[in-house]
Amino acid sequence: MDRPDLPLNGLRAFEVAARQGSFTRAAIELRVTQAAVSQQIQRLEDLLGLTLFTRASTGLMLTDEGAALHPVLTRNLDEIGALLDRMRDGRYQETLHLGVVTTFAVGWLIERLPGFQASHPGISLRVFTNNNRIDIAKEGLHMAIRFGEGNWPGLEAMPGIAAPMSPLCSPALAQNLHRPEDLARLPLLRSYRADEWPRWFAAAGAACPDVQGPILDSSIAMADLAAAGLGVALLPVPMFARQMAAGQLCRPFATEVQAGRYWLTWPRAKPPSVGMRMFRDWLRAEGG
Repeated sequence: MDRPDLPLNGLRAFEVAARQGSFTRAAIELRVTQAAVSQQIQRLEDLLGLTLFTRASTGLMLTDEGAALHPVLTRNLDEIGALLDRMRDGRYQETLHLGVVTTFAVGWLIERLPGFQASHPGISLRVFTNNNRIDIAKEGLHMAIRFGEGNWPGLEAMPGIAAPMSPLCSPALAQNLHRPEDLARLPLLRSYRADEWPRWFAAAGAACPDVQGPILDSSIAMADLAAAGLGVALLPVPMFARQMAAGQLCRPFATEVQAGRYWLTWPRAKPPSVGMRMFRDWLRAEGG
């Protein structure tokens, strides 16, 4: 049935009557007469060529056709009502809970959030940082930005910013680094992804030394240790552009390795809300 021909008054009367189980109670909710409710539903039944209700001693009973139609109407009317509620103050409003791996939040997102708020003033964004281990459903989030290959069960994933990794260290340590083999004399800071240093050395055409020492689950912490001259960290270079521009970190070698990228993820089973789509489109435009 074409949209201009949808019997909206009859559908609304049917949904309320089915939910209330009574034409009388439906009339009270709709603030019309019982006869008006009955007439609207009769017109709907005539248009469809079927019966939606049968009468019983306990009240109205839905036919199979009525039972199929009712939950669809209820769900969609609820969604329309919720959406209209968010527009009562003259603009669309929504609160969006976003989980973000800390490296991306500090290195890229936070400085750009004023731009998002300026272009979408009705979207209240609440950012919750994490160490890349997150469960959207359990933590009450709508979306999450994480680092990886883009394959997470039950989630849609939109590719975001690439994050090639390369060794970063303090300017003092960088002065003595001329070949990849020179790194063997220094502490190599490790993340929980054990294959990163071997992959980088392979890309540089050098043998990987025996990498030992503490394992850190935060690139921010590794960058702080590297800036203090306590070792060399293999880090996603674009996320530490400010520290490099300020002379706190140096990149002694051009060789880089792709260990993944940042992705925007959300539950596959739940359609994105208006606010989620706004943020997704903004992130796609900002991240190129």
